[in-house]
Amino acid sequence: MTRRFLFVLGSSRSDGNTELLARRAAEQLPESVEQQWIDLAAHPLPDFEDLRHDSDHVRPTQGNVALLLDATLAATDIVIASPLYWYSVSAPVKRYLDYWSGWLRTPGIDFKATMAGRTLWGVTALAHEEQEVADPLVGTLSNSAAYMRMRFGGVLLGNGSKPGDVLNDAEALSRAKTFFAQEAPLARFPYEAE
Repeated sequence: MTRRFLFVLGSSRSDGNTELLARRAAEQLPESVEQQWIDLAAHPLPDFEDLRHDSDHVRPTQGNVALLLDATLAATDIVIASPLYWYSVSAPVKRYLDYWSGWLRTPGIDFKATMAGRTLWGVTALAHEEQEVADPLVGTLSNSAAYMRMRFGGVLLGNGSKPGDVLNDAEALSRAKTFFAQEAPLARFPYEAE
């Protein structure tokens, strides 16, 4: 399967620090790698309704839910580009991940089996110098990948608050140059043996 990256932008600000950092990392991808960028602010998802125990699950065929489902299924690599909002992913990204629960029960797509072995990545900008404050965001993405039996490439962290600040973070820009080149291991829950 040809590598195809889906970049899910979860900021409430266009061209924010997280997106700038994600685009710097994406510039390093070979030209043969397809890229699709979906801004959740421009393609908002409705509130997720948990119908886990209902039997009327149907595959969406139009609108933003269908767009994101189709893009997710087509991707070999999914990049969650979310600023650190209250120490985790943004509300639009959380809503997107909530939709994964519904897609697990959508007939005909076998979502979990389809996603297994693919790679989940994260990119975030935070205003703290202490990167440990992003641990909840990293845990959300890592545990989501583990549940889906995906690979997890980690999270590219950059520092920035005001628009464009991340472009002054030399360490983050240096890490961006090789971020997607690293081998992503199979994700594991913290309680699983190595």
